[in-house]
Amino acid sequence: MGIFTVSELNQHVKNTLKSEPTLKEIWVRGEVSNLTIHRSGHHYFTIKDKESQINCVCFNYINKNIKFKPEKDMNLLVFGYVDLYTVRGQYQLHVLDMRADGIGELYQAFEQLKEKLGRKGFFDEQNKKPIPKIPSKVGIITSPTGAALHDILNVAKRRVPVHIIFCPAIVQGDKSALSIVNAINQLNELSPDVIIIGRGGGSIEDLWSFNEEIVAKSIYESNVPIVSAVGHETDYTIADFTADLRASTPSSAVEIVIPSKTEISNQVHSLIQRLKRSQQYKINELKNILYQNSSKFEPLKFKDQLNQNYLLIDDSLNKMENKVEMILNNKNATYREYVGRLDAVSPLNTIKRGYSIPLDEHKDIIYSVKNLGIGDRVSIILSDGTIQCKVEDIKNNLSFLNK
Repeated sequence: MGIFTVSELNQHVKNTLKSEPTLKEIWVRGEVSNLTIHRSGHHYFTIKDKESQINCVCFNYINKNIKFKPEKDMNLLVFGYVDLYTVRGQYQLHVLDMRADGIGELYQAFEQLKEKLGRKGFFDEQNKKPIPKIPSKVGIITSPTGAALHDILNVAKRRVPVHIIFCPAIVQGDKSALSIVNAINQLNELSPDVIIIGRGGGSIEDLWSFNEEIVAKSIYESNVPIVSAVGHETDYTIADFTADLRASTPSSAVEIVIPSKTEISNQVHSLIQRLKRSQQYKINELKNILYQNSSKFEPLKFKDQLNQNYLLIDDSLNKMENKVEMILNNKNATYREYVGRLDAVSPLNTIKRGYSIPLDEHKDIIYSVKNLGIGDRVSIILSDGTIQCKVEDIKNNLSFLNK
């Protein structure tokens, strides 16, 4: 046989395992442990029973086709082939498919997504948008060929007339979830008052597009309130929990959203009766007030009351005039005080004491001889007029004042 290197031995064992027909396509039952979900999307875990365990790897291109995610302590049926990881010399199971053991795969995925979205608040009542009582425009999302559309339109004919906006969508199959999302987005752009999403009954596989996360997210983020009417009364989907209202069937959804003519008539009649009762109550109340106060309006009492009111008005006017006069006096005193302060610093008072203000040709004040030149024109403001001068000489000191 010769001597093997470690790499050669591991490769030989790997080839032996891969050539064994019974190990190429096998189902293994076990409990999940040591689960690691790598950022690449690959799943690494161990399945075990009471006596043994085996390492498993499930690559991301396989994971995306499996509707649920494995969890620690979950019982699984794993399908794949046995292989050897030559770098570590350990054999492992390459997973090609997996099923929840003891519970349906789709049901497991349903419960996982329901729990996830519940934690995010998708089902909270405070996030539900109110359904308008009397909508004028109703959006419909369903299959153009299904019985649901026929039922919806038939029921709508018997209700109050509304504008129906139909947006067809695929409601079953691989492309259905994306089709429903696109329909929701399109109707949001058209701004109906409410949207009904529905289809007839079927198996959990048939209804699965309404259990997809992208559909739930689109319903949750819709600006228009949405009524979910998927399947029959016993069918519940993630869309039902996320929607602002659930109807047991598409026909029931129309009956909930669009009121009947009888309902409107009864509501109008009820409002009229309430209005009449309210008016009669108000009339009786005013009659009682008038009766109770009628004695107060006897001629003499009325005249006396009128005189009292005249006196009250005169007294109020006197108080008002005194108050206004006091305010004006205070304002005048304040005004005179401010005028005195302004006069104290006014340049006009300075001029009256024998001073003057020189201005250049641009009417700017001249502060220094440095601002002038021989021949410049100067205006001098005195207390009783203005002198126009021409500069003939400039001295740079004040020695002339001592002469």
